[in-house]
Amino acid sequence: MESVPILDLSRDDAALAPALHAAFADIGFVAVTNHGVPRPLIDDLYRAAGAFFDLPEGARQAVARRRPEHNRGWVAMGGETLARLAGEQTPPDHKEVYTIGPLDVPDTPYYAAPEAYPSFVPNLWPAEPAALRPAMEAYWYAVTALAGRLLGIAALSLGLPRDFFAARTDRHISMLRLICYPPYRQAPEPGQLRAGVHTDLNMLTLVHADSDTGGLEVRARDGSWIAPVTSGDAYVVNVGDILMRWTNDLWVSTPHRVVNPPAGWGQRRLSVPFFFQANYDTVVECLPSCLAPGAVAKYPPVTVGAYRAARFARTASSGSSLPAMPSSS
Repeated sequence: MESVPILDLSRDDAALAPALHAAFADIGFVAVTNHGVPRPLIDDLYRAAGAFFDLPEGARQAVARRRPEHNRGWVAMGGETLARLAGEQTPPDHKEVYTIGPLDVPDTPYYAAPEAYPSFVPNLWPAEPAALRPAMEAYWYAVTALAGRLLGIAALSLGLPRDFFAARTDRHISMLRLICYPPYRQAPEPGQLRAGVHTDLNMLTLVHADSDTGGLEVRARDGSWIAPVTSGDAYVVNVGDILMRWTNDLWVSTPHRVVNPPAGWGQRRLSVPFFFQANYDTVVECLPSCLAPGAVAKYPPVTVGAYRAARFARTASSGSSLPAMPSSS
C-alpha cells in the first residue's frame, strides 16, 4: 500500500473485516472515521492536557514517574529515547509525557499477584488542573469501547467468533498517554526526532492528535515513509507486537516515528495514544486460522505479562530510562 487506508466505522462490521485484514497484513495501520468517541469529550481532554503541560515544571514534577517500570505519571523532556528499542542510539526524543493505567482496580488477589506487577500500580493524579482526571477517565472508557469494537472486527477478519478477544481483554492492562511535543527553540540535534523509530509492544494502539504537522510517519515495505492522511477527527490504529505474534506475523507491527516540524514551525503538538493490551495472564499463541496446513508456529506460547517483562529486561539492560511499555505516536 502507498497510503494508510481509511475505514468508515459507520459501515457494518462484517463488511469492514476484509479491509481491516488487508491493511493490517500489508502496512499494519488504518485510520478510522465515524468512530463514536464524542468530539466534546476529545476537546475536553485536549484542554485539560494543555493546562497540565502549561503548569510550572515543579508542579509537573510532583507527579513524576516513581520507577521506570511503572509507566505512571510525568516523564520530562529527554526522558525517553524510543530508537533504543530497535538497537539505535540517538539523542532523546523531543517530548514530555503523562501516563495513566487501569482505573477502578479492585482489591482482589488477581490484581495484587506477583505476576500482576506492575500492571496495576496506582495512577499519579496531579492536584491541578482539576479537569484532568475526569477528562482522562471519561476518555479511557470511550476509547476502550472503540478498541473493543475494532477487536471484534479483527476477530471476524481472522475467521474467529466476534467475541474471541473479549474474555482475553476483560481485565486489560492498557495505558493512556498524553504527549506534548513542544516547539524546537533551536535546530534539532543530528538524528533527533520527536519520537524515534520504534514498534509498539502492546496489542492495538489508537492515536488521536490535534495536528498532523510534524506528526506520525509509517515505514512502508519499500522503506519509504508515509504520513497518514486523516480528516482531523480520525483515529490512527496500528497493530502492536503482541497482535503480530498472535497472528504468526500475518499482521505486521510496523516501525513508525514522529517527525520534526518544518523549520520555523512554532506550535506545540498534542497526541493522545491509547495502548490497548490484553490481560496479563492471557496466553498468546498462534491462532489456528493463521497457520497454514503443515506449517509451524513461529513463536512459542507466552503470557502477555511474561512477554512484557522480557522486553523490558532487554531494554533496561542497556541502561535506558525507557518505561516498561514504551511507545509514542
